[in-house]
Amino acid sequence: MKKALLLLLLLVVAAAGAGAWGWYSIAKPYQGFASEGVFVTVPHGASSRGVARMLESAGVVRSALAFEIYARRHPKRSLEAGEYFFDHAISGSDVFWKLAKGEVYEIPFTVREGETLYDIAHELEVGHFLPADDFLKAASDPMMVRDIDPHALTLEGYLFPATYQLPRHPIAVELTAAMVKKFKEQWARISPPPAGGDKTRLASGYPVSSIVTLASLVERETPKKDERPLVAGVFENRLRKDMMLQCDPTVIYALEQDGRYNGTLTGADLHVHSPYNTYEHTGLPPGPIGNPGEASLRAALQPAETDYLYFVANTQGGHFFSATLEEHNRNVTKYRRLLAGLPADPPPPPPPPEKQKQTQAHTRKKAHAKPHKGTA
Repeated sequence: MKKALLLLLLLVVAAAGAGAWGWYSIAKPYQGFASEGVFVTVPHGASSRGVARMLESAGVVRSALAFEIYARRHPKRSLEAGEYFFDHAISGSDVFWKLAKGEVYEIPFTVREGETLYDIAHELEVGHFLPADDFLKAASDPMMVRDIDPHALTLEGYLFPATYQLPRHPIAVELTAAMVKKFKEQWARISPPPAGGDKTRLASGYPVSSIVTLASLVERETPKKDERPLVAGVFENRLRKDMMLQCDPTVIYALEQDGRYNGTLTGADLHVHSPYNTYEHTGLPPGPIGNPGEASLRAALQPAETDYLYFVANTQGGHFFSATLEEHNRNVTKYRRLLAGLPADPPPPPPPPEKQKQTQAHTRKKAHAKPHKGTA
């Protein structure tokens, strides 16, 4: 009887000790890693036991066994795959809930309005996310937009400008998919319903590709949102009259495709042989020349009703608009004067000699006239 009581007492003490150990292992913060922090990647389909061992090996939890037991007490919560970053000591229970909520490590990456797929690829490489060639390869496959643009050459135009939360090493195809998904969400919100269920065309009959291409030209031409409908209106008028668009950014894009753009555009560049060169070809280029944002897409959907056919920069971020070539040439002169640091308009010409003599005589007469005596 005494032996049985002693054995029972030992079991109770052992259970209490195990419970205390388990509580301490899971409830008390633990940091067995370097002060700069540690990354732990949870693969898809990993078991709680496998994850527990990884966390213990990385020094994030005190005990793999205690973590596994805690995880099994919450069978309805699974541990989400992804990369996690730990930069300070936290308890085992906090580690569990961090993984159960999927609080993966992410870095914001912003695609700015008007950026090309080449710009995005470069910035991803500079930010050490992934090699530029990996992104360019993924962005060169247009399959994800064939439902709205059957003739798309790449994903250019459909990589929506926004801030994306990225892991340290994103997968290029997953990243382009997220950007295209964002575009389709925004497009569905701002565009009219498709004609007869055809997602490649608007209710007006215009192809989606034409609107996106026009929006990309507008985006690259002006940073001012209030000017974009006017710029779209100018292009719309020129297209209607079968005039060449003569849009400098299309030439820049043609040069970028060949890796020949060095930051400046010369007169010789305007003759580059490319279907994107709107100085040599009428109509829109064969596809977008960048990725337009919402304001430019709206401008392309609803261009301003105007008689303008020309515009030129005003050196203040905006443009001078004109309806005739004569007026446009005067605006070009204004632009060149402003670049030279002169007023936009030259001073008025001096009056003819006869007028000058009359003015001088009138001035002398006033100077010699006697003052009028009046009451104070």
